[in-house]
Amino acid sequence: MVCCNVILFFNLVSLVIAVPFRDEYHHDITEYDDKINLLRYNNQENNAQFWLDGAEKTLKEKIEKKEQKGIAKNVILFLGDGMSMTTLAASRIFFGQQSKNPGEETVLSFEKFPYSGLSKTYCVNSQVADSACSSTAYLNGVKGNIKTIGVTAEVKLRDCDSMNVPEHQTSPVTSWAQAEGKATGIVTTARVTHASPAGAYAHTAHRDWESDSDVSSDKQDPEKCMDIARQLVTQSPGNKFKVILGGGRGTFMTVNDTDPEYSNKTGWRNDNRNLINQWLDDKKKSGLSASYVWNREDMLKVNNTDCILGLFEPSHMRYHMEADPQMEPTLEEMTELAIKILSKEDKGYFLFVEGGKIDMAHHGSLAKMAFDETIEFAKAIQKANEMTSEKDTLIVVTADHAHTMSFSGYPQRGSDILTNLQQSGIDLLPYSTISYANGPGYKVNTTDPSKRYDLRYDNMSETRYQFPSTLPLSSETHGGEDVAVFSRGPWAHFLTGSFEQNYIPIVMGYAARIGPTGRIDFPSNSGSSIAKNHSITIIISSLLIILFTKIIKIHN
Repeated sequence: MVCCNVILFFNLVSLVIAVPFRDEYHHDITEYDDKINLLRYNNQENNAQFWLDGAEKTLKEKIEKKEQKGIAKNVILFLGDGMSMTTLAASRIFFGQQSKNPGEETVLSFEKFPYSGLSKTYCVNSQVADSACSSTAYLNGVKGNIKTIGVTAEVKLRDCDSMNVPEHQTSPVTSWAQAEGKATGIVTTARVTHASPAGAYAHTAHRDWESDSDVSSDKQDPEKCMDIARQLVTQSPGNKFKVILGGGRGTFMTVNDTDPEYSNKTGWRNDNRNLINQWLDDKKKSGLSASYVWNREDMLKVNNTDCILGLFEPSHMRYHMEADPQMEPTLEEMTELAIKILSKEDKGYFLFVEGGKIDMAHHGSLAKMAFDETIEFAKAIQKANEMTSEKDTLIVVTADHAHTMSFSGYPQRGSDILTNLQQSGIDLLPYSTISYANGPGYKVNTTDPSKRYDLRYDNMSETRYQFPSTLPLSSETHGGEDVAVFSRGPWAHFLTGSFEQNYIPIVMGYAARIGPTGRIDFPSNSGSSIAKNHSITIIISSLLIILFTKIIKIHN
């Protein structure tokens, strides 16, 4: 009896001790303050019917949504460089909190599109993609090697001979569009010769060969390895673009040309080719009206032109939060002008628009900048959505690769996405909701190197605050996970599920009837090839039956 009582006693003690740690994986969840929860601004969320009604509304929209088929006269591809799904989640919260809302319930413009999928971003020779090999995939339909653009995986890094072999050069969707008489253009907040936009026109064994001086500094012959800027201005399909807007004046101007905005700066070219002047001369010879602008004021004055070249910085455009609004247009403004110019074309257009600074902010662990650039990207998409019809314009929104930014912990609903800190139960020091797996945000506790850096010393709301990194690197790296694809318009429902990144232009080509899949019969119009073959088989079989019947009758 005594033995049983002792055992019972220890069992009860064990149970009491175990209760607080019953869930060994979630015992660090904060006990939330219900008063703070009032920040949700919507007491209806406490009721089950609120959530059931919302879900039913979404279901009804899905049921009533009809698949858009037909032909896409226009195609717009929006590329959020480095816009991981984690970036999307954090950016929508940041956006909502700017309007004094909790933020989690906010929806970015393109998240309202009816179709979404997942794109696999790896390169042929790399698990984690860069913006070069990925641009070859989503603009050319072919995967290549990391740091190469517009060439197959036969081309290794810096291999000039191989990159000039026609069979090794891939064909971009812009070439497909031009072959069918469509207008084409590119818009970016990066240099127009940077890796992402270069996928729309260039073939190169190294993404860094943006000007002839870049090629020379890499101990290569610029006459043999044509630089990206020169390809844009002198080679097809770049030399036929009606719209080129972004940064990168330096790659177009010579070292003897003074920059129009910064008197202490010159161009980067050593070959005495001023590509801006050459672009203007070529358009004049072709009988086209053309405008070159280098600031926002001049760009907004452009009313009636066939072609426009806008280069708003010597290098990349500035971050939206730091740009001079008098000098630099927003991505939304550039997108609006591009659509206005391209929409004049009777046969439609293909437009590539990149939010290039999302990626650059992440590389610097500048999460606040990355979120703001994502919001600017969403504004540009909203403008395009308003200016075009879902009946004849396919809009695709995606990213080229992810980043290592993490959105983690158990922050309370409505917590500031940037400044909220939670405490570790191990070392009793705070950690942030936003952090990076690696990058320049790594900090050492100089007072006591045995402990983590104390984030309470930092002003995490600063525009250029570098968020904590687990591993110190001079530049944060890309992430290898899948990225989201959002779409609306003709055949957008084909961009659902999980697929290879190079599948995206194949769908765009099919929808617009351009490129390698442009001649595939449309089921909605003329029936599928399978259906046609089946009909032919039936006809032939019927004729054979009739023929054999007559032969038998004659024989009898």
